[in-house]
Amino acid sequence: MLQVPFIKENKDKVISRLAVRNIDATEMVESVIALDEKRKAIQTELDNTLAESNKLSKEIGMLFKSGKGAEANALKDQTAVLKEKSKTLSDDLNATTEELNSTLYKIPNVPHDSVPEGKSDEDNLETFREGDIPKLHDAAKPHWELAKDYNIIDFELGTKITGAGFPVYIDKGARLQRALIAYFLDKNTAAGYTEYQLPHLINEASGFGTGQLPDKEGQMYHVTGDNLYLIPTAEVPGTNIFRDTLVNEADLPISITGYTPCFRREAGSYGAHVRGLNRLHQFDKVEIIRVEHPDNSFKALEGMVEHIQGILKELELPYRILRLCGGDLTFTSVLTIDFEVYSAAQEKWLEVSSVSNFETYQANRLKLRFKNKDGKNEFAHTLNGSSLALPRILASILENYQTPEGIKVPKALIPYTGFDIIN
Repeated sequence: MLQVPFIKENKDKVISRLAVRNIDATEMVESVIALDEKRKAIQTELDNTLAESNKLSKEIGMLFKSGKGAEANALKDQTAVLKEKSKTLSDDLNATTEELNSTLYKIPNVPHDSVPEGKSDEDNLETFREGDIPKLHDAAKPHWELAKDYNIIDFELGTKITGAGFPVYIDKGARLQRALIAYFLDKNTAAGYTEYQLPHLINEASGFGTGQLPDKEGQMYHVTGDNLYLIPTAEVPGTNIFRDTLVNEADLPISITGYTPCFRREAGSYGAHVRGLNRLHQFDKVEIIRVEHPDNSFKALEGMVEHIQGILKELELPYRILRLCGGDLTFTSVLTIDFEVYSAAQEKWLEVSSVSNFETYQANRLKLRFKNKDGKNEFAHTLNGSSLALPRILASILENYQTPEGIKVPKALIPYTGFDIIN
């Protein structure tokens, strides 16, 4: 969440930049400032009351020692009043602090100056494109038909076992899925990311730490008996490794990667644009996460973008890079760069990665700090990106690499699959 001093010092900028998200934050910002002033006033009065109570207690003790019991007992009545006042002030302080934090949780991150205005994904800004769009043979099919023809993904079986949005991968489909996971992890670890195996469920504190709660509570599967949530992405358990942590400045940057299944209740609307692997309730993803010094986070973001570009080049998939507009920006991000690959059979671009810088927004929630050169604790910057999400990558490979003889496997994946064609 945003820090109160930042809001107070940059009130006009916060309001104007949140307008890029199509949000009028004036009332929330004014409320934060008023609640903080109220909190400070109550805290000052409480401190003074406690100080006065402590002073009287010492006086009472001295009077009893001096044999002046009557005077001491008279002062006791005053301390009783002060104790009651302290309790009332303490309750007021807790209530005001809770209201302040509740308001802060509702304010999204302030978009970076480079984030363009816009209301939806249609307003995102394309900044780069590379790769030739393949020309398919006349009998080319979309991936959901190819999956059935070659018996590599069974969507109906997944619906039988669980429900729509839970596909079953079979034989070479499962092996290709496993190959992609191993390939992505190898590319990430070779680039300096430390691999982690992470839990697939999180507690409430972890959800609040990275901003899934309370913003996306309805989008996560909730295990009510234990009050745990199935993870929507490895970003959540991965970033929460550093919750309530004071890291050494010398250890920055910290770079980790991990593979997890991801679970999301909101699979979207119906129709061809969400058929097959285009949108799922359960899918596999390899994530990269960075904890950075504030001076280096945007350079790190560029490095993450270049890293993902390198993977897509090796897979020889046509892709483009988009800078998300304010209306399409996630709640916690200041700047997000999306990657989309072209699906030749569907004749559309499919999002396969989002790379985001959250600056101190998550770190403030997580209490993730480092001690700077002046010896003061400072919030770190957090970043994360998909490297990569598998469903749409797999869909693009199946469609773009299809031939009359079968579906070829990208050269980079053959050492991982052990086969070069699905037929």
